[in-house]
Amino acid sequence: MRNIKLTIAYDGTNYLGWQRQKVGPTIQGVLEETLARLVGHKVKLRAAGRTDAGVHALGQVANFLTTSKMSLEDMHRALNALLPKDIAIVKVEEVPIKFNAQYDAKYKTYFYQIYNHPVRNPIWRLYSWWVPQKLDLEAMRACLPLFVGKKDFASFRKLGSDIKTTVRTVYRAELKRAVGMAGMIRFEISARGFLRYMVRNIVGALVWVGLGKMSPEELAEIMEAKDRSLAPPPAPPQGLFLKEVVYEERRSRRAKQTFGPSEGTQTIGDPGGERQGQES
Repeated sequence: MRNIKLTIAYDGTNYLGWQRQKVGPTIQGVLEETLARLVGHKVKLRAAGRTDAGVHALGQVANFLTTSKMSLEDMHRALNALLPKDIAIVKVEEVPIKFNAQYDAKYKTYFYQIYNHPVRNPIWRLYSWWVPQKLDLEAMRACLPLFVGKKDFASFRKLGSDIKTTVRTVYRAELKRAVGMAGMIRFEISARGFLRYMVRNIVGALVWVGLGKMSPEELAEIMEAKDRSLAPPPAPPQGLFLKEVVYEERRSRRAKQTFGPSEGTQTIGDPGGERQGQES
């Protein structure tokens, strides 16, 4: 038995999210069906996190068990030949049998794109939130310390969601203008785990601050209230990207095999091994 780790990029525009559903196309469904054709048996993918409908990924990670003896190079080439053009396998690796893409993740990084320009852009409409009014970036940046550290994000969860705890630890939150992309603002956040809609709800609140509809002090009060009904509506899904999932380097007697581009890992504080439940 082998354990195969996939790093996956996809355009989520035409999918109902990552998780397989009874009706409608999903990223997991397409990948599992393609993998089954390739390895000759049913495949169950375990993903680092679930992305919602319309959300994209540059570095989603999933693993599966297989009895196939196909080489990693052949598997990589065949998958990208069989998959639709809006899903691609960036890297294929053979990892220790106990590796779990969800529970072994050290942290995940998402970014959200806001196209802040008076004229809409037909290309960016699927990959950003168009906000034509001028945003006050300094006021928005003043809010970022609210979100960094071990905090209760109850005010930024999906309304009506039933979870054990709304406490999450955020290691970094950054807001900046995207280089070489006029009008594009990028919010980037790294954490061990995220609540469903958490990033989109934070971005929605930041935009309200940027538009002058709310002050940083009022946003702090909403955070403290731990009440989702007091917070602004979420940002739309198309601006959200799962950028990367980072794992601890593990030493093994058997050298890990990899096929794909080399991986660069950035350091963001000390995640400290905190474990959270499944998130979006």
